[in-house]
Amino acid sequence: MFAIGAVLGCAVLVAQFLMTAAEPSASTPRHSAAALHLIWSERFNGPAGARPNPHRWNFDIGGGVWGNDELEYYTARRANAKLDGHGHLVITARAEPYTGGDGVPRSYTSARLQTFHKFQFEYGLMEARIKVPAAPGLRPAFWMLGAEAYKPHGWPGSGEIDAMEVLGSEPDVVKGTLHGPWPWAPHGVGSSLRSSTSLAASFHVYGVEWAPNRISFMLDGSVYETVTPADLSSGAAWPFQHPFILLLDVAVGGVATGIPQPSTLPAKMIVDWIRVWQ
Repeated sequence: MFAIGAVLGCAVLVAQFLMTAAEPSASTPRHSAAALHLIWSERFNGPAGARPNPHRWNFDIGGGVWGNDELEYYTARRANAKLDGHGHLVITARAEPYTGGDGVPRSYTSARLQTFHKFQFEYGLMEARIKVPAAPGLRPAFWMLGAEAYKPHGWPGSGEIDAMEVLGSEPDVVKGTLHGPWPWAPHGVGSSLRSSTSLAASFHVYGVEWAPNRISFMLDGSVYETVTPADLSSGAAWPFQHPFILLLDVAVGGVATGIPQPSTLPAKMIVDWIRVWQ
């Protein structure tokens, strides 16, 4: 996922992950966080139909400016993002005619939320419990941007950490990717993990362990890929040593995402909780 470019103490990390066979509950992480301090938590509590807490979340509004040739228009409508009254945020991608503020007619809508000016952190453990949609042509994502990304020309120099991307056409594969000012890596650096079952069938916990010179991607408490400066091209910048913000979205169409099928929409990404420890 490429970020919008033109518009817009060091942590003590978990040393060992204790895996269990049970599905993680909404209140207990799968790993031991005894050595960590919870600095931010979102449970998405509120009445059905309410917007997410405006003191914590902003909406990115618009279409055609995200650098991925995406087809949706991101809105702040409850039709695209709302609480379900049971402790979940629901982001819904829809096939519908829609003309936004730019006057361009489009055929899809969705939502993209972020914490710019409301929450940022530097190093730690970040996790979210999410159920992704399986509709072809969608790309649900949980990710982070350097806090400078919303300044003109701030991205990609500010860095991007994609904790989770799951293509709707490959719902059994999770991708974790880093993006930076690297012409030799236009699609970023990272890896993917194929699950034995569809990730869209149930909730899963997606996470990132972030240290000054190491970023690890996790699924259900287990690390499946670690990237360090040594994994980059010689002399490449490592733009991951400053504060980052959180983002959630469901993109429709675009580079590497595929062609959406209107008959499979609306489709929902359901977010149970997000937590950040240091």
